[in-house]
Order: sequence, then C-alpha cells, then structure tokens
Amino acid sequence: MVETRIAPAESFPRLLLQHAQTRGAQPAFREKYLGIWQTTSWSQVADEVRALACGLAALGFKRGMNLAVVGDNRPRLYWAMSAAQCLGGVAVPLYQDAPAADMAFVLENAEIDFAIVEDQEQVDKLLEIKQTVAGISHIIYDDERGLRNYAQPGVVSFASVQALGRAYDRQHPAFFMQEVEAGSSSDVAVILYTSGTTGKPKGVCHSHAAMIATARTLAAFDGLQADHELLCYLPLAWVGDFLYSFALSHIVGFCLNCPESSATVMSDLREIGPTYYFGPPRIYENILTQVMIRIEDAGWIKRHLFHYFMKVARRAGLALLDGKGTVSLGDRLLYALGEVLIYGPLKNVLGMSRISVAYTGGEAIGPDLFDFYRSIGINLKQLYGMTETCVTVCMQGSGDVKLDTVGRPMAGVEVKIADNGEVLVRSPGLMQGYYKRPDATAEAIDAQGYFHTGDAGFFDTDGHLKIIDRAKDVGKMANGAMFAPKYIENKLKFFPFIKEAVAFGDGRNACNAFICIDMEAVGNWAERRNIAYSGYADLAAQPAVLELVADCIEKVNADLVHDALLAGSQIHRFLVLHKELDPDDDELTRTRKVRRGFIAEKYAVLIEALYAGHSHQFIETQVKFEDGRKGSISADLVIRDVTTFSPAKQAA
Repeated sequence: MVETRIAPAESFPRLLLQHAQTRGAQPAFREKYLGIWQTTSWSQVADEVRALACGLAALGFKRGMNLAVVGDNRPRLYWAMSAAQCLGGVAVPLYQDAPAADMAFVLENAEIDFAIVEDQEQVDKLLEIKQTVAGISHIIYDDERGLRNYAQPGVVSFASVQALGRAYDRQHPAFFMQEVEAGSSSDVAVILYTSGTTGKPKGVCHSHAAMIATARTLAAFDGLQADHELLCYLPLAWVGDFLYSFALSHIVGFCLNCPESSATVMSDLREIGPTYYFGPPRIYENILTQVMIRIEDAGWIKRHLFHYFMKVARRAGLALLDGKGTVSLGDRLLYALGEVLIYGPLKNVLGMSRISVAYTGGEAIGPDLFDFYRSIGINLKQLYGMTETCVTVCMQGSGDVKLDTVGRPMAGVEVKIADNGEVLVRSPGLMQGYYKRPDATAEAIDAQGYFHTGDAGFFDTDGHLKIIDRAKDVGKMANGAMFAPKYIENKLKFFPFIKEAVAFGDGRNACNAFICIDMEAVGNWAERRNIAYSGYADLAAQPAVLELVADCIEKVNADLVHDALLAGSQIHRFLVLHKELDPDDDELTRTRKVRRGFIAEKYAVLIEALYAGHSHQFIETQVKFEDGRKGSISADLVIRDVTTFSPAKQAA
C-alpha cells in the first residue's frame, strides 16, 4: 500500500509515487506478450517497484551501489532502474547486443555486484564474465525460459526477488519510504556509458535534478501531456531512451509501450500509433529504405503516382506544415489529393498517422532524409546534444525548422562558439562528471563550467546553431577547400542502396569513399533484375551493383557542386567493402556511429589503393562472430572512378 503523504517530487522515486497517488488507475506501461497488449497502471508499477526494491535490500543492495540492467525494452527492466533509485542506488543500463568482452569493461568499471537482466542469453554472458570480473554476486533474470536448471549461486528470478521483498516489506513496513525520503535531487540517478567512438567508454553520471530539469524543459517546449503515447524500442543504455522514455514519463505521466520483440517493432508501432516519436537518423534511414523497397516492388501505376506526388510534397509540403511561404491553389489541391492517395496511407503503414511531434538526434541527419518526412506532413524536428548534456542543448521549434540547423538553445542552456569553432555548452542538464575519471571530467568541463562538445559549428543570422561536423573530423583538402566527411556521408546514405559510407580527404587532393551497401535494398534490386549472388560479398562485387552505387555517388556530386564550401569535396573514387561495418568488429559504436580512426587504421591498405590509382586491391579482414569465435574474410575489391562536376559545367 502506497502512503498518502509524499515529499516534494525532487527525485524519480518521488515522482513515481506521486503519479501512483494522483493517477493510479491510468496506464503507465503496456507490453505486448504473445500477441496481446498487457497494461500496468501507475499504482501497480509503484507496488511492483516497492516489492523489487525491498527484495534487493534483503539481498544486500545498499545506498550508493550500482545496479546493472541488461536487455530489451521490458517494463520490469525499467522498474529495476526505479527500484535501485528508491534505495539510493544508481541504475547502469548496458547495451543488450554487446558481446561479453565489451560488457566486462563496463561491469568492472562500474563495480557491479547486482545485475538484473532480461533472459537466458544475458545470464550466460554475465556468468562468462563472472569468471574473470570480481564482484558480480547477484544475477536476477526476468524471462525464466531455459533457466529452470541453472543452479549457480546468486542466479535468481525476478519474481522470487519480489516475493522476498514483499516478505521483507511486511517485516519492515517503514523501510521503503524511509529510503525514498532519504534520497536527494543531487544523488546520481543513472550512469550512462558513452559509445566509445575514440576509446574505452566513459560512465556519465547524471543526477535526478539534471534529468528532471531537462525533461521538464522538453515537456514544456512541445506541450507533452499524459495522453501522449510512446513506443520504447531504443536501447536502454542510450541516453535518448532514458530521457525521452523513463524521465519524460515520470514528468508528464504518459504511458510507455514496449514492443514484443525487436522484430515486431514496425507492426507494434502501427498498432499503438504513437503521438510522440524519437529516433536517431539511422532509424529514419531504415524506415525510408523499407518504403523505397516496397515502391520498387509496386506496379507501374503506383510507382508513377508515388514519385509524382512526392514531387508535389517537396514543392509544397514544407510550406504547408510550417505555415510559411506561399503555396498556389493548384499545389494545395494536389497536396490534398496526395494526402488521400499517398501520404496518408504511407504514414498509416509506418505507424505515424497520429504523430504530433517527432524528434531525431544523436548525430546529424541528411537534409534529403529530413525533407522527405517533413514534406509528407510528419512534424520531424532535429535536436542537438550528447550523453553528457542530457541530450538536449538545442531544438527546433514547430514552425521554426531549417533543414541545415539544429534549432536554437533550449531554455536555461548557454551555448557559445570557441575561437577554434568548437561548440561549448553550459546547462542545468550537464553531467556531474565521468565515473572514476576526474581527469577526463576536468578535460571536458572548463573552469567556467562549459562542456567542450568536440563539435564544430556556428550560429546563423536567425540564431540557429548549425553543426558542421565533429571538430576533429573537419579538415581541409590539399587545395584549401573545407572537408566535412559526415555531411558527405549523410547525403550518400539518403539513397536506400547505401547503408554506410566513410569519406576520406583531409589533407589530400581528392575525396574518396568506402561504401557499404544495404543488403535488403540492393538484394531486392538485384533479384528483380535476375542477378544471382551467394551472399553480401558476392553481391557487393557485382558489376551492376558497382554501377548502381556509382550512379548514386554522381548524383551526390551533382548536388555538392552547388555548395560553395563543399564543392571541392566531391567524391572521385570509391570501393564497396566486402563486409558490412559491424559494432562487434569495433568498426561502429553500439549506437552505430562510425569509428573513423579505427577504420582508417584497419583498412589503410584500401585507402592507399584508392589514392594510388589502383583498379583492384586484395584485402583479408579479421571478423568476430556472435558466439565469440573469430574468422577472416578476403576479397579482391574493385575500385571505381566516378564523374565529378565543375560549377561551370554544371551551369551549362
């Protein structure tokens, strides 16, 4: 039974209890299980969290300890984070797809003794890690399938810990509320590990106050209310999920919907019809790829209608969405017809019919990709931030969106540009510091309290921040022209056939690129043309596929020539890699950011071949398999030249 008197809501546990008291019967979580949506109310969540917290306390979990949470988006894993916070502990979510070796570093660095995981796969990983990492004494699992005969000490079910907690609560009825009331807003609520783009991940410590202040600012900015719906599908370990799912639900009281599995996210999205959506650019890229595959498979009439009305959308959609600019009566009528025939059905298939606001962040989104969604009437807006700043630094307001900026600074956030062009941030959402890394904290936050983002940017005349690229990645070509690889890569990835791209050119006389094809999109394209292939490497080496990629690159070059700053960064040569870039091979982070320095070192022989004018280059690459085994892949890669344009020729 939840007490009626609750202290001021300065922490997540107090916010939880406040919702249980004021909207106890309203849905707090939904989870799709065996095809049926199961609902848990706020009062039920408070009871579940209380039972788990008392169970953890009975097992020895104490104030100041860290609790690892590993798995997909499951209500019980969110409750695990709440339970740790109720006891004055700290939630440490980990990426569920990380191999045991990667998890071991975080578990050891965060001094984990207790871990709550989703299923047998994660239990097996932790048991393997436990052999080399001291301190992991309690492994608590949610899904009991396959774990009936596990007799290892300390491995127990979530339900059994809750049963222990209910007995403990009966014996110590005042204990739970005493622990909650002992908590302070300045306590660390969560430690979120960085993606490790340039080295080992660092634990970012965020207080209750920082996350709550940021979430309140976000809720006020777009008027988020308790009747909004959100689908939770992003990794628990990513700051975006903690802020936009966990923190915001505690602020406004809306319901979090957990999909049945990663494979059913799109169908679950259609069933829920969220009103509020957040995803990194790669999610929007993947959705667009699926759309384009379907369009290519459609009949001639449907394909023609789609492309015709998308031209109308690009011409009139943005102005209609923002309420700015003049749209002719003819285009208004055509757009209305397009809404009936194309845009409306498309948004319905994507589960985006009810979205009032959608965000993207984490890295830059390509202008073409951004334009696509907004032109069909989805209020997609960019935000800018990073793990260390609780994500939100700048955000685009509705009706105040520019394709090439990330908006204005949020309320209470100070942003300035250093003399070297680096973006500096000071805000209420700034981290307390890196866990056990005072040296790294001092390097990141200066004496004036500004966090050094490592991004290069500037403010335009309207006060919008424009991010060029990572400061360390922005360089100059040998001829003095600016080189911004991420900008070029984003333009390439707009094409559904290109999944990843890595551009090179700093200090060189030409820009060249590695390309990874999208297996599904290119495979579908090849099958329609009766091109046989045995796997990714074989498909990537097909002459027709190389021609397809070359055509995409030449379209990007034709677009770049109009940009005075980046016209000199047109791509001259490329190759299609014989394997996909993979986080397990350390080529991407767990949030799928390119580890540019690692790739340049690993594939140095290919870079040299690109710039030496070779037409072929043999490469043998070490790879890691999901079960931990290692192997190698070799191929003789074809290097292609592509057409570049001069301003004069393009004008002609």
